[in-house]
Amino acid sequence: MQNTPDGRTPLSTYDTPVEQGVRTTVPPRAGRRSSVRLFGLVLAIVALIAVAVLSIGFGARFLSPGEVWAGLWDPDSPYYRIVHEMRLPRTLLGLMVGMALGLAGAIMQALTRNPLADPGLLGINAGASAAVATAAVFFGVGTFFGYVWFALAGAAIVTALVYAVGGGRSATPARLALAGAALNATLLSYVSAVLLSDTQAIDKMKFWTAGSLASADFATVERLLPFFAVGLLTGLLVAGPLNALSLGDDSARALGANPSVIRAAVIVAVTLLCGSATAACGPIVFIGLLIPHMVRPFTGPDLRWLLPYTAILAPVLLLGADVLGRILGSPGELQVGTVTAVLGGPLFLYLVRAAK
Repeated sequence: MQNTPDGRTPLSTYDTPVEQGVRTTVPPRAGRRSSVRLFGLVLAIVALIAVAVLSIGFGARFLSPGEVWAGLWDPDSPYYRIVHEMRLPRTLLGLMVGMALGLAGAIMQALTRNPLADPGLLGINAGASAAVATAAVFFGVGTFFGYVWFALAGAAIVTALVYAVGGGRSATPARLALAGAALNATLLSYVSAVLLSDTQAIDKMKFWTAGSLASADFATVERLLPFFAVGLLTGLLVAGPLNALSLGDDSARALGANPSVIRAAVIVAVTLLCGSATAACGPIVFIGLLIPHMVRPFTGPDLRWLLPYTAILAPVLLLGADVLGRILGSPGELQVGTVTAVLGGPLFLYLVRAAK
């Protein structure tokens, strides 16, 4: 090994970058943590498949897993019509709506840095509901494809109002929560007043206002899919930039992110997800609030892990609540919006106490 004229050893004579003091491998603890998270994601997918099978199986007549399988794939099976005309559309709708509400809650919490951010608590679902009620009573709209445009407009307007009233970029969690609560109460009162003025509207929308998957069909699923897909893709793509934005606007710009574009993308994603989900099955609360809180101790604040976990476990909660409503309300059923509201309060209080 030759030295330089000043007596130092040149870096090029070392065998590897590690010998030069440069670390090229992932720390063992980080590698183990990623492996555990990946294994947990696989378990979450298994749980989603299991609850989907239960959702197809439970109803006026219980179907075993074998009967569910036959009903899915065998046109000659006596259960084929039951599965394809009633239970499969309901399960698919619950899957999409659960993902939509869970992701909307997670990215809202990240954007506003508010642990109470939720499409239900901040009035976004109420905005979509108010727009749909207006469309049904005053304009005679009665289909999902008619509802969805009003729902998207209502969700967008309320999202912008809450953010503006809460203080915009200087908004605090308390101000956002207060602004959302005030708008939520006002809009729900408006929905009640509008529906009470038209008895036919009450009969037509009584299940929708409670939050229900009972009227699901393939037509609704197909019409929801484009809005859901664009909102889902936008929400997942914004994960990395939102991580940068959590460090502050200046740090986000230094990392190559544009805060204004990130905020606009989040508003678009939340509007599409919440508006289309509310138009399809009515206002459902607590999904977007609970799931991010439940998975965050395991995934940490990194949205690249938090959002996939939320997208998988949110429909587990929604479909599980729907199955529970069918069991408890047998031979009828309890609407899923009622079940999530009853379950959500105690679960959230438990999470708050556990996290001190």
